[in-house]
This record gives sequence, C-alpha cells and structure tokens, in this order.
Amino acid sequence: MTRVAAVDCGTNSIRLLVADCDPETGELVDLDRRMTIVRLGQGVDRTGRLAPEALERTFAACREYAAVIKEYGAERLRFVATSASRDAENRDEFVRGVLDILGVEPEVISGDQEAEFSFTGATKELKGSDHLARPYLVVDIGGGSTEFVVGDDHVRAARSVDVGCVRMTERHLVRDGVVSDPPTDAQIAAMRADIEAALDLAEETVPLREARTLVGLAGSVTTVSAIAQELPEYDSQAIHHSRASRDRVREITDWLLHSTHAERAAVPSMHPGRVDVIAAGALVLLSIMERIGAEEVVVSEHDILDGIAWSVA
Repeated sequence: MTRVAAVDCGTNSIRLLVADCDPETGELVDLDRRMTIVRLGQGVDRTGRLAPEALERTFAACREYAAVIKEYGAERLRFVATSASRDAENRDEFVRGVLDILGVEPEVISGDQEAEFSFTGATKELKGSDHLARPYLVVDIGGGSTEFVVGDDHVRAARSVDVGCVRMTERHLVRDGVVSDPPTDAQIAAMRADIEAALDLAEETVPLREARTLVGLAGSVTTVSAIAQELPEYDSQAIHHSRASRDRVREITDWLLHSTHAERAAVPSMHPGRVDVIAAGALVLLSIMERIGAEEVVVSEHDILDGIAWSVA
C-alpha cells in the first residue's frame, strides 16, 4: 500500500483525499475525504481574474488540509487545479500561495486531463459489474466546466466545455449582483440555450449518444441524488452508486428552478455553499439526460479526486 494525498481545486469547491492505494489489486482505502466550498471561481467569468477574497478562502482551506496531510503522513501529494484557475489572468498568485502552504505547485490541468482523471475515478469500481452496459458516458458537472468522457476499459473520447453550476448561475441568474429568487422564465430559457450550445460542442468530439450507461459525478449530481432519495442529511454511502430516473431529475430540476433561496436552503441534504448554484447544475444534468435519451443516471461519489490519487500511486 502507498499512502497518498490528492487535492482537487475546482471552481466551487476544494477537496482532499488521503488514501492507501494498492495498484496491483486496485484497492483504494479512504483515510480522510473532505470538501470545502471556497468559490474560487467567483466572478472569473466576468472579470477574468481570481478575486482576493476567493483566494484567501482557498488558502485557508489549504492550511487546514496541510495539517491533515501531515497528521496522516502521506508519502506523496498531488494538487490539481481545474477550470477557474485555467481561465484566470492572475493564476500565478494562486500558484505561489499553494506552493507556500503545501510545498507543491498546483498543476493547472487541461480539460482533457481533467476528463481522464474523472473517468478513472468513476469507473475503476464499475469495471467488474455485469449489470451496467458499456460504453460509459462519465459526466463531471463542476462549477466552471463540465467534462464528458466516453469509454469502456479505456477513454475513447473526451471533451471539456465551459458550462458549470457557478458559471451558468453568474452568467444567467444574477441581477445587480444578486441571484434571482427565483429565476425568471427568460433567464431559465437563456441558460438552457447556453447549455444546449455546449452540448452541441461536446458532440463534435464525443459520441454522447453511443453511451449505454450514464455516470454522473460531482456536487450537483450527488445533491440531486440526495434530494431524490429524500435523505434526512447528506449521506455519501446512500448516494454512491444510487440511481435517479430522468423523470425524477426533471421533477427536482423544475422545483429547484422555481424555488426561493429559503426553500432550497431548507433541504436537509443541501450544503449551504450549493444553495445558489444547484438549480443551474441540475439543469445541466437534465439537459444531458434528455440529449442522449438516458433513462437514469448512476451517481458516483468517486470522481476526479480518486483519479488523481490513482495517478500518484
């Protein structure tokens, strides 16, 4: 076993996994897995820069994670940064801050690399499953981008497009600096058109409709699963490998798009940091299911973070 630490810093959240990995058996044992909403991508779509307050929130989480990594004595650490830090003019500030705190330079990976990690993390456990048809379409709905990967034992095609729950919310659902409560029909229609255009772009590279099993990753998808199951609190074990039908996802998305901030915040499984962006994330998921005709989505708690850990091991 090799003890590794993996950090995934996205547009909305930063996550840590410390795990023991055995590449020979394919076993990965979690020792510590945690997530902090830092909204690193705050305003990046509009300004092209990482906001000072967003950087400080992220660095505070890094300091917490550094203590955890030291406590467990991880032998290797890999820090991967995704959409927001790819897009930002001042990403050097981010790189220097992480290097000072964790002692490693964050790798600002491409969308294609992000897709490869997501596919590995999501499907490594599924490959021995006889009841899930292949090829898989793995969809990782992040804050700033969504990754699409089609593959069976290996990745066949991948594409990252710039639609995510934070980017869509900031682009379409914010008026005068405040998220609409709830959005107007015109705002929802504009967001839907943007998502459909991104799906057209993804289909230029990835044969989305050839997939036989849709696997959904990241917080928007797992939160929709928690709502679908009416969980009294967020429960990773109940969510991992759960399934949600397209009709149920449509019902939840419609409610989220027409609910108020207070109504969404009252959902017991809802993380406070997702209240304002979950409606956009759910609409991305629904749009994908409708585009490819998926009757259900298989929800995975294992994703890019697990893929990063395997790459270290």
